[in-house]
Amino acid sequence: MSSAKKSTERLIKKYPNRRLYDTQTSSYITLTDVKQLVLDAEDFTVVDAKSNEDLTRSILLQIILEEEASGAPMFSTDMLAQIIRYYGHAMQGMMGSYLEKNIQAFTEIQRKFTASAANLDGKAFSPEMWTQFMNVQAPIMQGMMNNYIDQSKSLFVQMQEQMQNQSKNLFSAFPFMTPPPSNDKK
Repeated sequence: MSSAKKSTERLIKKYPNRRLYDTQTSSYITLTDVKQLVLDAEDFTVVDAKSNEDLTRSILLQIILEEEASGAPMFSTDMLAQIIRYYGHAMQGMMGSYLEKNIQAFTEIQRKFTASAANLDGKAFSPEMWTQFMNVQAPIMQGMMNNYIDQSKSLFVQMQEQMQNQSKNLFSAFPFMTPPPSNDKK
């Protein structure tokens, strides 16, 4: 991380009493405030006040947990179980990268769509307008997302097959002994 980025990054300290202290505003803040920093695309880091350990990921996960517990959850139970199954699996790193790239692609599609919609009437979509749009366009958007997911799934399967083929090629170079044929005559 460059020193210029580090100096503009907001530092939040977490104290043993579980309170969060924003060093930029010199005040205590809540998880709701941290969520607002995320929504505002502010760069920040949360560190343990004593050990200086980076706690940003755990705070973000805590926000996701609270969001999932209230209102309409984004992740189904099955999806969460599938994600958990990848921890410790050989494909864990690839799965994380796969999910991240899909979210980036989805965000880019949304950004482009918002930009083109703003060109139509000269103003950006508000959250209320998005809700109305999604209610009307849900079947079309669902079809687009299903096509995207099918393509993404196909790409993932191709990647997996390519890795299997590379593994076979790699291990075929090793002279493994095959067991001699059995001479059991009955």
